[in-house]
Amino acid sequence: MTYAMIGGLIPPPTGMDGGAYEKIRARWVGYAMSDCPDDIPWHRVLNAAGRVSARPGYGGVKQRSLLEGEDVAFDERGCLSLEDYRWLPPTR
Repeated sequence: MTYAMIGGLIPPPTGMDGGAYEKIRARWVGYAMSDCPDDIPWHRVLNAAGRVSARPGYGGVKQRSLLEGEDVAFDERGCLSLEDYRWLPPTR
């Protein structure tokens, strides 16, 4: 999933304007992913272009390596196909 896709699943905090939240939700998810423990699959969260994003202390190399270890293929631009690899939560 992308940062924005995860952010779209989380309702805005109480009292926050939904439009304002929409503008920053991806960044909030990015902050959470950059600080989460290694037993959370943080490496499976990508930016909207399907590229890895640097994690403090790791850069993007570790994330890409972990994904390639799961047989995820990147193109010559360093992107993966979100159409092929995107996970969508079950609908209610």
